Amino acid sequence: MRLVIAGTDTEVGKTIVSALVVQGLGASYWKPVQSGLAEGSDSERVRELLALPPERILPEAYRLQAPVSPHWAAEREGVAIDPAALHLPAVAGPLVVECAGGLLVPLRREGGPEALQIAQIARWGLPVLLVARSGLGTLNHTLLSLEALRQRAIPVLGLVLNGPLHPDNPRTLEAFGGVPVLAQLPPLAPLTASALAAQWRASALPLKLAS
Repeated sequence: MRLVIAGTDTEVGKTIVSALVVQGLGASYWKPVQSGLAEGSDSERVRELLALPPERILPEAYRLQAPVSPHWAAEREGVAIDPAALHLPAVAGPLVVECAGGLLVPLRREGGPEALQIAQIARWGLPVLLVARSGLGTLNHTLLSLEALRQRAIPVLGLVLNGPLHPDNPRTLEAFGGVPVLAQLPPLAPLTASALAAQWRASALPLKLAS
């Protein structure tokens, strides 16, 4: 199984969900574009959280310091993100690809719609697991994201809602979004590999992703 983990926005919990899926599938992890290295690397967070061997964490294609949109972070360092450098790595077994920011984040300033992250997802040809916040505001952000994916014929495996459990949003998103909510990930304190494993077993992700 190879899949992309994308988000409706920044800071929606993509890295935690990526760790959840990497552990559940025994997958390799790749974040092709990492901005915000000044605040740490998501690859390192996943490696440390799951105690993974180095070969399961694939090197980023771009490592950018500023915690801003990838296109601007790259410009500030005098580089341009080249789609040719974002080819999927050849790995044996499952692969989890974590995107940077939201679906319509620009990777380059030039190129129009083809410079947006969603265009790169379409080029990969992999299905998407979409991560969204659980609470207020998620309906608009998530339904817009699903519409953008549908317009580009990108298959969506389902949703993972991250944050405090909500009494209605999962049902509403399934009804209007047309995709299943595969997991609801509450705040985990402490956040550990064993806590993620328990969430994996309690969700519909094993049945959907491990087949």
